[in-house]
Amino acid sequence: MLTAREQIKFLLMKEKMTITELARELTDYTGREYTRQGISNKFSRGTLKYDEVIAIAEILGYEIEFKKVPFEE
Repeated sequence: MLTAREQIKFLLMKEKMTITELARELTDYTGREYTRQGISNKFSRGTLKYDEVIAIAEILGYEIEFKKVPFEE
């Protein structure tokens, strides 16, 4: 299973967006200041918040969906 960091980096590549551009978009989207270094630090420390992941997905044109999986005994 991919980590949130790996999934976001994959989507950034797919959408041809840099972390610097993402930081700019996140700042505009949330009103909080984001920098390339700050996002990179969150990736490496594993401290990206869920609301930040949701915002990133929306900026990139994606949505996060929870699916119920069958319970196996």
